[in-house]
Amino acid sequence: MGAGHDHGHAHGGPAPTGTAAAAYQGRLRVALGITLAVAVMEVVGGVLSGSLALIADAAHMATDALGLGMALLAIHFANKPAGPNRTFGYARAEILAALANCVLLLGVGGYLLFEAVERFITPAETRGGLTIAFALVGLVANMVSLSLLTRGQKDSLNVRGAYLEVLADALGSVTVLVSAGIILATGWQAADPVASLVIGLMIVPRTVKLLRETLNVLLESAPPGVDMGEVRDHITALPGVLDVHDLHAWTITSGMPVLSAHVVVHQEFLDSIGHEKLLHELQGCLGDHFDVEHCTFQLEPSGHAEHEAKLCH
Repeated sequence: MGAGHDHGHAHGGPAPTGTAAAAYQGRLRVALGITLAVAVMEVVGGVLSGSLALIADAAHMATDALGLGMALLAIHFANKPAGPNRTFGYARAEILAALANCVLLLGVGGYLLFEAVERFITPAETRGGLTIAFALVGLVANMVSLSLLTRGQKDSLNVRGAYLEVLADALGSVTVLVSAGIILATGWQAADPVASLVIGLMIVPRTVKLLRETLNVLLESAPPGVDMGEVRDHITALPGVLDVHDLHAWTITSGMPVLSAHVVVHQEFLDSIGHEKLLHELQGCLGDHFDVEHCTFQLEPSGHAEHEAKLCH
């Protein structure tokens, strides 16, 4: 700690050793196994029944399996220890996996819409009864996978991407069941491509929402629920604090928000209470009110900012 250039670092505990998604690896593996099995089954069912909707759902499940695999691979890398050149380790791998899942989902949605239009142009006969049997098995399997991932999708964008993949599958199975039922009851074969259109349209909005959240992390936006104006007000309201500048908050990966700030303090006040007490109060302020425990503070006397190199701003 150099004279006239006081550095303060406060952490809510040791650096995190695992990401939010790490606790759900086992459930993701089970969901991956279920998804692969159902995808193979639906391909067989689609060929036997002539159902485009069932084959479309199988294609979607195949990409979902790829997405689940990427999510698991990302968790593996994200939980590797940090090194001298990667000070946060590979935590961002999970966010990249979520981004890749978005690309996959958008691709599948576009493919389904295209194929549905093709089926309208060139109609084909679909056997509704056989389609229902295969779609029912797929729906039950999807519901099991959803129950495994429901809790994790609230904690991790990576798990949420996998959850949305499975949710889209479940919705797809329901849509296939409805279309097959209509074909059985009325003989209206167009119900099958209509179902494919519906599946594609259900995928896109949720994917766009996930993509927006993922890009916010990659662009280092403030963590959800953290109002930077309120953070500034809380810090400057502490006794002895004159101002705060270079205030930044961002998310490394889901469940790992971080913050850094230069805090301008009355020198006399700092001399009277000491750095440690003020750092403790700053940490408590951020941890209690904004759930940001990984913080770095630089304490500096009034006027010090004028002497900092421009590159520090």
